[in-house]
Amino acid sequence: MTADAGVEDLLRELAPQVLGVLVRRYEDFAVCEDAVQDALVAAAQHWPKEGVPTNPRSWLVTAASRAVVDEWRSVRARRRREETVTALEPPDQAPPSSQDDSLALLLMCCHPVLPVPSQLALTLRAVGGLTTAEIARAFLVPEATMAKRISRAKQQLRSAGVRFDLPPAAEWTGRLQVVLHVLYLVFSEGYTSTSGPDLQRADLTTEAIRLARLLHQLIPADGEVAGLLALMLLTDARRTARTTADGSLVPLAEQRRDLWDTARIQEGVALLTRTLGTVPVGPYQLQAAIAAVHDEAPGDGETDWPQILALYQALELVAPGPAVTLNRAVAVAMANGPRAGLAVLGTLDADDRMTHTHRLEAVRAHLLERAGDLDAARLAYQRAARMTTNLPEQRYLTLRAARLS
Repeated sequence: MTADAGVEDLLRELAPQVLGVLVRRYEDFAVCEDAVQDALVAAAQHWPKEGVPTNPRSWLVTAASRAVVDEWRSVRARRRREETVTALEPPDQAPPSSQDDSLALLLMCCHPVLPVPSQLALTLRAVGGLTTAEIARAFLVPEATMAKRISRAKQQLRSAGVRFDLPPAAEWTGRLQVVLHVLYLVFSEGYTSTSGPDLQRADLTTEAIRLARLLHQLIPADGEVAGLLALMLLTDARRTARTTADGSLVPLAEQRRDLWDTARIQEGVALLTRTLGTVPVGPYQLQAAIAAVHDEAPGDGETDWPQILALYQALELVAPGPAVTLNRAVAVAMANGPRAGLAVLGTLDADDRMTHTHRLEAVRAHLLERAGDLDAARLAYQRAARMTTNLPEQRYLTLRAARLS
């Protein structure tokens, strides 16, 4: 790892801690978040050349606090703030509180008052430490568009009177589920990009795993937090084997398992082992268990499909939805034959939620090919290829259709 990369990793780790200190101190999320970003930029410019300070967190808190004070001294804020600004400015020698407000910050960024795209953007900006330009590139939108989205999200939090604190006990479960969902969406977008020239975005999967680790450190006893982290690790372990040297997609059944990351698999399985049976089972734990069955099979032919099918049946009871049914159809096909899988798949044809994804047609094509209905499979592959905007997936599906011509 280069020195610059080490500094970048450190800044991303410290970003939520510093922002938490400032928001608790000054109670103005928008101003504090901008100030922290300024401090991170300054650190990224100076630390690689001058060396990392002895107390980097304190350095960032001081730099960001000065930026907040400067903003309050501006023309816009002078009338309201100038009388108190001196008292609010912390002396250089005063160390910041050691309290870690990362969890409160995550919950604020994922507040249900915000639409999901804004939760994603604000989480990556405030907790992940990514710049607006980086987030815009990740979601393939212009930087100006992403800047407006982030600015609007801050304004929505302010207008709703959202406080920087842990929610009441009655809201805890629901709010934590929003956080987990946002991290899951970030990881999913990185693992298989919605569109673009690359199948996957390692920067997004890496950031999602980092934030999930942070959440697990803050709430180590929560089974679903551990389950989500395990799911990410067990899934990301296959990343290197998912594409060829030229970026072409390699399906799970054809992947070289010697390329899988055994350390991540072991960590994910250990997390899951410590969790299952000790807390109520939730959807992320079940998905992690399915990923573990895949990862622990020596080869595709040794995969325990009946066990995977049983896990999908349990998942459908806990968190029913078309995506779960789609995956269960594959498990049914592998355990009981392709025609049985196609019968399950047929139950999704009238589901409007599947009209905007190519995955239903892609799975249908695969099962039709396994059933020997090659003409129907070819047409389904072609339909799926037209529906996806991810180029490696599009090339893969087009090639499968061509092979059946």
